[in-house]
Amino acid sequence: MVVLSQPALDHYTLIKTCKPASVFTGIPVINLGDPEAKTLIVKACEEYGFFKLVNHGVPMEFMIRLETEALKFFNLPQSEKDKAGPPDPFGYGSKRIGPNGDVGWIEYLLLNTNPQVTSLKTLTIFRQNPEIFRSSAVNDYILAVKRMAFEVLDLMAEGLKIEPRNALSRLLRDEKSDSCFRLNYYPPCPELQALSGRNLIGFGEHTDPQIISVLRSNNTSGLQICLRDGTWVSVPPDQTSFFINVGDALQVMTNGRLRSVRHRVLAESLKSRVSMIYFGGPPLTEKIAPLPSLVAKGEESLYKEFTWWEYKTSAYKSRLADYRLGLFEKNAGH
Repeated sequence: MVVLSQPALDHYTLIKTCKPASVFTGIPVINLGDPEAKTLIVKACEEYGFFKLVNHGVPMEFMIRLETEALKFFNLPQSEKDKAGPPDPFGYGSKRIGPNGDVGWIEYLLLNTNPQVTSLKTLTIFRQNPEIFRSSAVNDYILAVKRMAFEVLDLMAEGLKIEPRNALSRLLRDEKSDSCFRLNYYPPCPELQALSGRNLIGFGEHTDPQIISVLRSNNTSGLQICLRDGTWVSVPPDQTSFFINVGDALQVMTNGRLRSVRHRVLAESLKSRVSMIYFGGPPLTEKIAPLPSLVAKGEESLYKEFTWWEYKTSAYKSRLADYRLGLFEKNAGH
């Protein structure tokens, strides 16, 4: 057992811990080439808000190259990494998540994916670290993942019988789409052994506010999702596949039929975890409301109409674990 001195323990005082959860083997696995994919995607999103995607068409070399570049960046001296921060929200961040006091055992880079509105911070990262962070590694990966995300959303629209077929994907294809890309690095924490069987929380529980999230990580465990009954389960890692999350905006557009999934990440004691997430968001001025074709005759719309900018602004003012959609439900108390 490792005995820690008090100063070392102080390092963790703000970061919460929790017990490891049981490994969940029931996560739906969907083959993008399966003729039944559209039906299976809808079923998975209704039951879990989450599924694993295989045969996705994104070259493995793109994933490995970007992971290698990310590790080079995160292994730089702290003073070098700090030049790419503090986040505004784009750029490099460490420990602090958002502006409202949330912290985790994490370092990250948040980048804008839209060339029309690329942030100065994003450009600075590439300029200051040209040999470390070749922007082509990021761009090749994001382009491939975007294409795959568009296809998933088109299949989802088909499965939900939404017309036209691109009703969902067009919001991400739009040149003003407010999408972003995040590289998360969870350093190993050998001192975890001193925490009596509990794990440090790398990224606290939350739902993603956007339409869809596309996650790829290395082979280190840590991701957990919350099932409908409130049970937290551990997702077996798979570095060759993608995990797709339903976001809050999609929950609203489907009038609650598809549910955004609560998830969190725990830090590992011996291995680092690297994850890369594409968050597909609509243009800031896009009105978000239940799609008429998904509100049955005589059924009520559960949500007020709002713009993506309104929801994003509200979410950014909240804590990670807050139920952010509550303010936008029709039965909300104001």
